[in-house]
Amino acid sequence: MTTLPASSLPRRFASILYESLLLLGVLALTFMVPQLVLGVVWQKQLPGVVSWLYLYLVLGAYFMWFWLHGGQTLAMQTWKIRLADARTGEHVSQRQALLRYTLAWGSVLFFGCGLIWAFFDRDQQFLHDRLSGTRLVFEPTSTVR
Repeated sequence: MTTLPASSLPRRFASILYESLLLLGVLALTFMVPQLVLGVVWQKQLPGVVSWLYLYLVLGAYFMWFWLHGGQTLAMQTWKIRLADARTGEHVSQRQALLRYTLAWGSVLFFGCGLIWAFFDRDQQFLHDRLSGTRLVFEPTSTVR
């Protein structure tokens, strides 16, 4: 097990709230603008399943990019949190990042059960972190890498 200190639950939840605000801008640019153009110019609307898939891909690109290039999203940098491999403490693999991202959808959409899991987990890890072999660590000297 890595010796890096785990990030506290309040710090992680604060980061999630801040991330939500940042994602409003990301989604406005990458999701809402194309949808508006489709509707206004061509009077078309994407089917619901295509919209959900597009949303999954847009958010996946955002999270995967940051997690694989330094281990921190913008909110994680602010709150001095880094995503790390649970065993080594090093950067996560592409497989781990994709698995964590996909499992996080279930953690959040199933009434937040995967987030609530952290209150009962022996290491206070979210369920998607436990299952993907990742861990959120506190990094006081957090910088963009």
